[in-house]
Amino acid sequence: MDNQPTHPPAHLTPHPVPELSGDEQRGAASALSIDLTPLKISRDYRLLFISQTISFFGSMMSFVVLPWQMYQLTKSSLAVGLLGAAEFVPIITMAFIGGALADYADRRRMVLIAEMLMALGSATLVLNSLLPHPRAWILFVCATALSGINALKRPSLEALTPKLLPPELMPAASALRSAGSTIGGILGPALGGIFAATAGAALAYFIDFATFAVSLLALWMMRATPPPVGADRPSLRSIAEGLRYARGRPELMGTYLIDINAMFFGMPMALFPAIATRFGGASVGFLYAAPSVGALLVTLVSGWTARVNLHGLAVTIAAGLWGVAIVAFGFADRLWLALFCLALAGAADMVSGLFRMTIWNQTVPDHLRGRLAGIEMVSYTTGPLLGNAEAGVVASLFSIRTSVVSGGILCVVGTGLLAMALPAFLRYDGREGLARKQREEAARMTAS
Repeated sequence: MDNQPTHPPAHLTPHPVPELSGDEQRGAASALSIDLTPLKISRDYRLLFISQTISFFGSMMSFVVLPWQMYQLTKSSLAVGLLGAAEFVPIITMAFIGGALADYADRRRMVLIAEMLMALGSATLVLNSLLPHPRAWILFVCATALSGINALKRPSLEALTPKLLPPELMPAASALRSAGSTIGGILGPALGGIFAATAGAALAYFIDFATFAVSLLALWMMRATPPPVGADRPSLRSIAEGLRYARGRPELMGTYLIDINAMFFGMPMALFPAIATRFGGASVGFLYAAPSVGALLVTLVSGWTARVNLHGLAVTIAAGLWGVAIVAFGFADRLWLALFCLALAGAADMVSGLFRMTIWNQTVPDHLRGRLAGIEMVSYTTGPLLGNAEAGVVASLFSIRTSVVSGGILCVVGTGLLAMALPAFLRYDGREGLARKQREEAARMTAS
């Protein structure tokens, strides 16, 4: 990757290393720490960060408990995998509709309404879990509904940050968002697995419901975010405009295709409930949390990402490393080793995610940001959701280990083939992308 200095091992250094000055030490430290500037300069960004960090924590509890409960009711990894397919169906349409609305309506209000509806979905899961015999079909219905509502919400949420911060702070904002998500991704699944195995699913779902109250309060305190000047009215034509724009940008297409390939073949989460039976029931939460541990470690030292300009190359390398780690996970026969491999996979995925978010936020003009966020959502949810279904099908036909290992291998092979097919993506330089966005927005303002 570009702009990363290399240093020889200490025992090969022939002369004493000179001491760094105070400014140099601060610069080195900032390269290995998370940048808090976005939180310091923007009140609305702070509120948004609080809202989504708390909401994500609760949602991650349900994210673990829902497939766990499905497995308890059906004893079928295929049924767990089909939850992903059920969640995928509404995303295909609702993400594009949500993207068009995000470019026309108040984005804060869109997120607020969506979170209210998602809170009702969590309440339904609580009530179902309190029944003497919880219904598996209600889990499918809730998973589908929550997925569709989230697809409406996500483009507005993604498009909010560029309205609240200047473009040069997008790498820092991506890292902060990832930090909040990974903390929730560690604590939520771990606690969810423990609560589900000891107190039952209803408690975990109730905590998810309660976190929405805090999130909604923070969103309510934010200022309105008017749509861009000359916003396009939602229509099939406006959606098609976003699709044409994405198709004409090789750096965007690269982020979509590389991630879909990695997650479709290398996403084994549908198998975690079955794998956990070997290590103990409560370990299911630790399996779900382990990738977030690796992601958090990367996030906490993410200052170096601002010095990397070859974003496409960084995404490609990280996707390949994800596949390698998943192969190793497939062969792990001890819990600590399985968790370690998943943490390595999560670290690689976070590197990929940081650079993909930076490409999206630094290069897409504001008047198209919502529609492109809808396309992005389809790309980064298609792989995991269909990948879970694929993992469940392969495991049901062969074995769990075959499903995990073959998926990791195909992830690596697919990443290599896409890298050869997308040379412009490998050469993409973030500085050029940011300059192009500034020119496009200046031209639009002049035309208006």
